[in-house]
Amino acid sequence: MKQRTFLITGASKGIGRALSEMLAAQGHRVVGVARSANDPSFPGELVAIDLADREATEAGLAALVARYDFDGVVNNVALVRPQRLGEVDLDELDLTFRVNLHPTVQAVQALLPGMRERGWGRIVNISSLTILGMVERTAYAAAKSAMVSFTRSWGLELARTGITVNAVAPGPTETVLFRENNPPGSEGEQRYLASVPMHRFGKPEEIAATIAFLLGDEASFMTGQTLFVDGGASIGKLPF
Repeated sequence: MKQRTFLITGASKGIGRALSEMLAAQGHRVVGVARSANDPSFPGELVAIDLADREATEAGLAALVARYDFDGVVNNVALVRPQRLGEVDLDELDLTFRVNLHPTVQAVQALLPGMRERGWGRIVNISSLTILGMVERTAYAAAKSAMVSFTRSWGLELARTGITVNAVAPGPTETVLFRENNPPGSEGEQRYLASVPMHRFGKPEEIAATIAFLLGDEASFMTGQTLFVDGGASIGKLPF
């Protein structure tokens, strides 16, 4: 197995951390980006970049590309601001779009020249089950829908370059971000559980396994696709 070098945004916890550990265990080099890099247990290099800051993100990515020949990127950073329609704040809307979308474009633009030159690359964008519709997710679902649109457009643009572009849309997963918005016993938790036919939440490792597949050679004939990893939630509810 050839060792690859992958960049993962939002790598310090949740799905990003689980993926980092999985890739490192497979022998790959992992470079993670997070708001804070104070974690000596991270299975690779963890770099502190405020991805909400356009200039800091551009400078940080340029420095990383100068040091590493990246084979792929997982755009995993996310921000959720739950709000009902009548309470949507435009500043919060803009912030949600900026954090979820701008770093994705910036990371791909930074890594693209190198991947083109080497004729091999993997781009995986993390979307969400909420793109199918979810209360209080006006901004987040719209941003995650854009990730699917990015995936399809970039997949077409890069189809003959050796670079694949795919997306993963997780269902409710036991992460810090999820629990911040859906504490145990909350109405949100019950609503999510009721929507999942398996009647449980996903584990970060289960989502990471799908992402790891898309980063590998075995997925070389797959591009522009979105895989739902959601315990059946995208199919619909059980009839009983």
